[in-house]
Amino acid sequence: MAARKNAKIQVSKDGPYLVTGNIPLIREIEVRKPNSPPHEWKKVSDYPEKESYALCRCGLSKTMPYCDGSHVEAKFDGTETAVRRSHPEKPKLVKGPGVDLDPNAAPCARAQFCQRAGGIGHLVAESGEKEKRDLAIEVAGQCPTGRLVTYDKDTGEPIEPDLEKVISVTEDPERGISGPLWVKGGILIEGADGEPYPVCNRVGLCRCGRSKRMPLCDGSHVEAGFNHTYDLK
Repeated sequence: MAARKNAKIQVSKDGPYLVTGNIPLIREIEVRKPNSPPHEWKKVSDYPEKESYALCRCGLSKTMPYCDGSHVEAKFDGTETAVRRSHPEKPKLVKGPGVDLDPNAAPCARAQFCQRAGGIGHLVAESGEKEKRDLAIEVAGQCPTGRLVTYDKDTGEPIEPDLEKVISVTEDPERGISGPLWVKGGILIEGADGEPYPVCNRVGLCRCGRSKRMPLCDGSHVEAGFNHTYDLK
């Protein structure tokens, strides 16, 4: 566990994510009924433990989720264009009777958890009921990019799930789509310029190579039908 204090993801210039600090790498799938929003994440496997490894971000590797050098031949342009914003920076909150919501804390990965139970907006509006408040907090915490953040009405502090430092390779079997790398637990992400991104509990990193907000996932994999994990089932 001590090594994870130095956990870091280095975004290399037009190349992979260089992961150090013995960060566990797992695979998780969205669990949903047909034609319904997902309702939970399910861990399905662990990747071999490694102190360091390189993860593909061009979307072309034949050894997903690891980099195999395909970005070089493809002349991948991974220029970083994301705005480096942290959650506490004066969010424009949607007010509810039991909980408030920042609906735009990060780009949207289009994972669709926010559509549960009538939608996150409905849950926040009805959050005077404890059941709806608790569900709003749960749904917001399932967002892999951290786009949705709930705030406590009394303290004004963000409410975040308790996540260990881990990187999750996400998949949506029902839609046959490979999702972002879900970076959990406040892992340091450093840009190719050496400058760090704000450390957040939940971050979604692009692995399809198509995001307009590199290195963050913006949901482009959905439109592209990106599927580069060969054993979705």
